[in-house]
Amino acid sequence: MSIDIYWRIGTHGDQPSLRRRLVTRGDWSPGVPGSITPGLREGRPDGYSHLDHMADVARSTELSGFVGGLLPSFPFTDDPWAAAASLARETTTYRFMIAFQPGFLHPVQAARMSASLQRATGGRVVYNIISGGGGPAQLWWGDKVGHDDRYARTSEFLDVLKAVWDGGPVTHRGRFYRVEGAGLPERLAGQPFPEIYFSGSSKAAIEAAGRHADYYLSWLEPFPALAAKFDQVREHSAAIGRSPRFAVRIDVLARETEDEAWAEIRRGWRHVDPEQLRGPESTGDSVGWLRSSQFIDWPVREPRELEASPNVWGGFHLLRGGPAFGLVGSYAQVAARLDELIALGVDAFVLAGVPHLEEARRVGENVLPLLRGRRPDGAPGTSVPSLETLEAKGSTR
Repeated sequence: MSIDIYWRIGTHGDQPSLRRRLVTRGDWSPGVPGSITPGLREGRPDGYSHLDHMADVARSTELSGFVGGLLPSFPFTDDPWAAAASLARETTTYRFMIAFQPGFLHPVQAARMSASLQRATGGRVVYNIISGGGGPAQLWWGDKVGHDDRYARTSEFLDVLKAVWDGGPVTHRGRFYRVEGAGLPERLAGQPFPEIYFSGSSKAAIEAAGRHADYYLSWLEPFPALAAKFDQVREHSAAIGRSPRFAVRIDVLARETEDEAWAEIRRGWRHVDPEQLRGPESTGDSVGWLRSSQFIDWPVREPRELEASPNVWGGFHLLRGGPAFGLVGSYAQVAARLDELIALGVDAFVLAGVPHLEEARRVGENVLPLLRGRRPDGAPGTSVPSLETLEAKGSTR
């Protein structure tokens, strides 16, 4: 069984660790002492951009055994389409999982952009379809479409895009889109269609995922809740003769021992705003975010009170932006939890860590080789290059 494992590439900068929510990598935040990518050398800009840093992450994760990288998209990030085009020449087989909201692209233009990038990269584009979480972030894009209608719009978008992909001509008069005789030029038509990773936890999202997803992508949750969600997707997919695979987005903090991992969490915990410990607040209509808050008995006082099940910790959002749940433990424990998820039916992972570069190497060298579920014979995987090897090959600065 082939298990695809991606790593997240920070398109908006990065913290030096989980100990403080202070961005020192990337130019989306004001420069502070110790800032890099870009940074200062002898008081002057060093000419090393955040794109150079993202390229380091892409090259290092390709060497470390990851099949590709997720490029997130938020109002406060670089554009993932542009980033993928820039980073493609820094890698050889590495896939780029481009996160985007269909509502802000026309499906014919999206088909042309995607096919052009597929042609240029040899078919290394992957879609992470997101329909938006509502609230101020959605209004930033000028989008006032309601929750369920956003998923209906996403489904129609994908219907048109797929119809256009092989050249057309396509005429479509739908609720959200109208096209007349649309298609792609001969050189672009027939490129490999990107795999679709489809996100969303609501009933509307699960129904849309059942129609379109190659991989249904979920945030990490306690395993029984995740299994129940997968069953819902299978039910909707089976009704229309489809059988999607499953993927999970997971932050990882892994160390040689469990005590070392939790010690790192406690260092960051000292800087958590006490008001956050009363419980998370949502300013949108994301069902996934609301689900996450229901697995914890709020308020909390100590970090281990957020451990919903062994090594499944629901406090990552207190130490960095993003989803709440991730894995904390020794290398062996984290690998064991990932193997449990594989046994549950997970076919792919999007892993992440802070900082992205160093944690990718750590996970690639110490966790991925321990995964049994990644190999057909159930034996642990082969080792990946050591940090010294990566540095010798010029993948670090």
